[in-house]
Amino acid sequence: MDGLMTTAAAAVVDVWTGSSIAVGGFGLWGGDSTLVKALHDSGVGDLRLVSDYSGLVGWVLDPLISDGQVRRVLAQDVGENTEVVKKYLRGELEVELTSRDTLVHRLRAGGQGVRAFYAPEASVRQTSVGDRPWKHDTAGGVSVVSPRKDIRRICGAAYTLERGITTDFALISAWKGDRHGNLIHRESDRELNHLFALSSRVTIAEVEELVEPEDLDPDSVHTPGTLVHRLTVRGPD
Repeated sequence: MDGLMTTAAAAVVDVWTGSSIAVGGFGLWGGDSTLVKALHDSGVGDLRLVSDYSGLVGWVLDPLISDGQVRRVLAQDVGENTEVVKKYLRGELEVELTSRDTLVHRLRAGGQGVRAFYAPEASVRQTSVGDRPWKHDTAGGVSVVSPRKDIRRICGAAYTLERGITTDFALISAWKGDRHGNLIHRESDRELNHLFALSSRVTIAEVEELVEPEDLDPDSVHTPGTLVHRLTVRGPD
């Protein structure tokens, strides 16, 4: 299937209000993402984001968050992003934090059709008791708290129930790709992009370099074209 789009705006044109969106990458990737910029420029709002990191002002998802286009963030860290913290404390943003290993396993489960699974003891200590503040109200109280999770002992150890993650869309990046969506990621970009593509209903990718299908070594492909629905070429920074 040829999923090549002429512009990033055309690639994200059908992202609707209230969509759940996974944004791939690792660390500070995404500050120059043409897909994120196009989504921001589209003005669509009430988004629910899943991301590895949204930790510094001005990077990755910050324009969407700063302009009030995001309702909820699920991430393993918000780091030094004071804008996220301010919106969270003012009751303008719901934030769920999870450990990185749990995020990885939840994405893998969602992509494989596993609705829920039991995670090992480290997650039990962190989240099983529930009542963690996910969202504040305008008066400084708490309006949404994390649910209490089921705990079971399996082979003598405690495990807590976690739910698989699926999203409506995924925005991912790659070093090289062909028009059929076969992608090669480079360095830290390999971290979660494949899992985001696996667990989303529609995957939209941007590549630094577009090549012909015969120019990709099949053994080097990290994300196969069967998981990628649309493709665009990243413009100059």
